[in-house]
Amino acid sequence: MTARMDKKFADLKAENRPALVTYFMGGDPDYDTSLAIMKALPGAGADVIELGSPFSDPMADGPAIQMAGHRALKAGHSLAKTLQMVTEFRETDDTTPIVIMGYYNPIYVYGVDRFLDEAEKAGVDGLIIVDLPAEMDDELCIPARAKDINFIRLATPTTDDKRLPKVLTNSSGFVYYVSMNGITGSALPDPSLISSAVKRIKGHTSLPICVGFGVKTAEHARLIGASADGVVVGTAIVNQVATSLDKNGQASADTVQSVVTFVKGLSAGVHAARLAAAE
Repeated sequence: MTARMDKKFADLKAENRPALVTYFMGGDPDYDTSLAIMKALPGAGADVIELGSPFSDPMADGPAIQMAGHRALKAGHSLAKTLQMVTEFRETDDTTPIVIMGYYNPIYVYGVDRFLDEAEKAGVDGLIIVDLPAEMDDELCIPARAKDINFIRLATPTTDDKRLPKVLTNSSGFVYYVSMNGITGSALPDPSLISSAVKRIKGHTSLPICVGFGVKTAEHARLIGASADGVVVGTAIVNQVATSLDKNGQASADTVQSVVTFVKGLSAGVHAARLAAAE
């Protein structure tokens, strides 16, 4: 699984363009619709898929993703169903890297060994577990690496040069740079600050640096992609799902297509990033 992720970023580097990393919430608004979205993402231009696994008590998610998780849990989604989504996705796509993003509590309750065994079998390439700091690597990070599953760390504007080496220890796949302090869905900061932060982090690691939080438009994707190895978009995609639902909160005929259309626009922005930077 680390090979699949490494190959993706190597191929993109050869193409001289950043990755488009797309987040959506598994099970939102229901299993079948979210699986259809997942299967449609690569064709719309997604290079890496972050699959959200809902949790009842999130600490870093903004209102949009919290509501998506609530809808998914209400529809009966679970960690086991998140893994099942990966299994079904892999029936037709064995090249797109998949990262499960969530919190440690559901994995702990499920059982770490059981979770990692099933994640490996399903074809999961990486994990982003936002509430496990580097000091707790023995809990999940190191066992995941033993299964050849990437453990992807978050860095923030407050992660200074003294802290970065500890954060990056045992990390693999890519580094997720959270471009502002706060919750998901906040405003995009000054792109020049992002560029400086990416350069600083690259001084500590050879891993690709993907930037997220606050990316809402193709223009945002273009600006960030000029300096980053990847652009992460989450809340804006989740909002596409939310605004497409009918008055009862159920998927409409437009739900999947609204996400596809939006992601195609983001992909165009990412593809234009390096061209614009060279002008």
